[in-house]
Amino acid sequence: MTDIKVQTRPDGDAATHATHSRHRAEPARRGPAGFARGMGYTGRRAAVVVTVCAVLLGVGAAGQATESTASPQATGSTGASAITATPVTPLNFERVRDDSLFPTPTVETTAAPAPAGAQPTSADATPAEAPVPAAPAAVPEPAAAPAPAPAPAPAPAPAPAPEPVAVDDPAGAQAYAASQLASYGWGPDQMQCLAKLWTKESDWKTTATNASSGAYGVVQALPAEKMASAGADFRTNYRTQINWGLNYVKERYNSPCGALNFHYANNWY
Repeated sequence: MTDIKVQTRPDGDAATHATHSRHRAEPARRGPAGFARGMGYTGRRAAVVVTVCAVLLGVGAAGQATESTASPQATGSTGASAITATPVTPLNFERVRDDSLFPTPTVETTAAPAPAGAQPTSADATPAEAPVPAAPAAVPEPAAAPAPAPAPAPAPAPAPAPEPVAVDDPAGAQAYAASQLASYGWGPDQMQCLAKLWTKESDWKTTATNASSGAYGVVQALPAEKMASAGADFRTNYRTQINWGLNYVKERYNSPCGALNFHYANNWY
């Protein structure tokens, strides 16, 4: 045999070797970057495992569906409807990664419009809004009543008739008496008797008044109201007085001369 000599190291080298040996024995300390890298690897392994499990489950489900479809056809049982296998939805496996380290951008999706004639689902259906009642028609305000026409001003009261004024007109009175003799059947000669008679009584004045007896007017009627039968203006109108006096002479003495003779005998007629 060949003798192997072990070469010794100096003390300084022994210390260095001990240091290197300690570094090999101690587990490596991972910094923040190494930790993230390790988590990424772990995520990838988990994704692979999940993918494999999903593929196995899909294959098993497909085989079971095929066997269940073929069994009724082989036995020839009547009245059974064929079962259509549900197609296996292909799995879309995305790479698993740590979302905390690699955030996935958010993509806003817009819902596709529903096909024509499709009935909305209960989730999509929105309650129909209740119809808003129409506002009541505005009631027109009643037209203002027309202002009443002003009452016509009352007609002014007629001015009172002026009080008749007595006029003493001896000439006019004699002329009127002479014009009335023929209507009583007397001739012009009766005017002389009549003129003397009423000159003695009143001097042919309309307003002549006997202070002792109260006889009034051209004919000296007593009382004066007797002449009202000939007219209401017996106090102011010598014509009214003469008409009443001629009637009196005609009834009592038949003529003016007969009245004058009675006056001569009695001083009144």
